[in-house]
Amino acid sequence: MTPYALADLLEPVLAIAVAAGREILDVYQSDFAVTTKDDASPLTQADLRAHRTIIAGLAALTPDIPCLSEEDADISFEVRSAWPTYWLIDPLDGTKEFIKRNGDFTVNIALIDQHESVLGVVHVPVTGTSYIAAREVGAFVIRDGERREIRTRATPVKPSLVVTKSHRDAALDEFLAHAPEHEQVSRGSSLKFCMVAEGLADFYPRTGPTSEWDTAAAQCLAEVAGATVLRLPDWQPLRYNTKESLLNPGFVVIGDPAYGWRERLKAG
Repeated sequence: MTPYALADLLEPVLAIAVAAGREILDVYQSDFAVTTKDDASPLTQADLRAHRTIIAGLAALTPDIPCLSEEDADISFEVRSAWPTYWLIDPLDGTKEFIKRNGDFTVNIALIDQHESVLGVVHVPVTGTSYIAAREVGAFVIRDGERREIRTRATPVKPSLVVTKSHRDAALDEFLAHAPEHEQVSRGSSLKFCMVAEGLADFYPRTGPTSEWDTAAAQCLAEVAGATVLRLPDWQPLRYNTKESLLNPGFVVIGDPAYGWRERLKAG
């Protein structure tokens, strides 16, 4: 386990995320350029400026804990598999939403310990809203200067499902074909996890590709708030740094584990 007390890390990591958010907004409010990475995903100066801000901040805060960021992910599994604890970072989650200027993008910083996300900070630069969580501490939203603890909710008669805004695919439609009658809302970035954690949605299924930095911070938030995050197709806990690839399998975020989503979806 990390030698640092998680409760003592939350506020400093939040400050780092907020500082990265300021860098993002500076670019957001300009006539920024978009380039393409080797995997065909978009990249802006906002991604890079946020990355540099976070890496510098975490190096000063916890100099003995390594960092794995989307913008510096060329670290072999041979090296990172020896890390019991590390920071997992998405400096700008939702670059496509950033480019569309719709506000649905976040700064994600997670602390991974023994393959589990034990601390997570999700900051929304456009609104200034922040979500923070740590195991054995609690999950909180900070909105309009007010901080309050958040919990998932019991599933209502007509559940609310939150789905991805920019990556919907046929596999998701097939997965949801067996779902009970429900309402749907689409959001970008890690905000889908946040909606479940805050009790604003009940279920988030993801069949399309994501990377480990996309989910780690918000997974901690959701789980501390009462949700379960399970990979597909075996419905086992989603874990980190267990393999060469940094791609996640499909997964589901279940706000009310007692509702029995697996049975209702007739999953195997």
